[in-house]
Amino acid sequence: MTEQTRTDEGITARYYETDDERMLAFERDGSSAAIAQNRDGYAMLKVRSSPDGDELERYYGFDMALDHAAELLGVDSATLPVPESAEDMGM
Repeated sequence: MTEQTRTDEGITARYYETDDERMLAFERDGSSAAIAQNRDGYAMLKVRSSPDGDELERYYGFDMALDHAAELLGVDSATLPVPESAEDMGM
């Protein structure tokens, strides 16, 4: 399993893979957001309030998913640290 963690400006991002999904989970001051994609990396991105939370929305583009995740955390999407392994998420 590939796992990377990156922290910047009080936000921790953790990228990891499960049997079914690629997961990018963010935490900031007790708030969380997650972006999931199927393991093969070709499906739409699912934004959730947490890695195991209900799906809130789906996006084709990584930028749009990051915008939604940032909104859930109350920050600008430019401040979200993205581990290198997650940079190719999206269609």
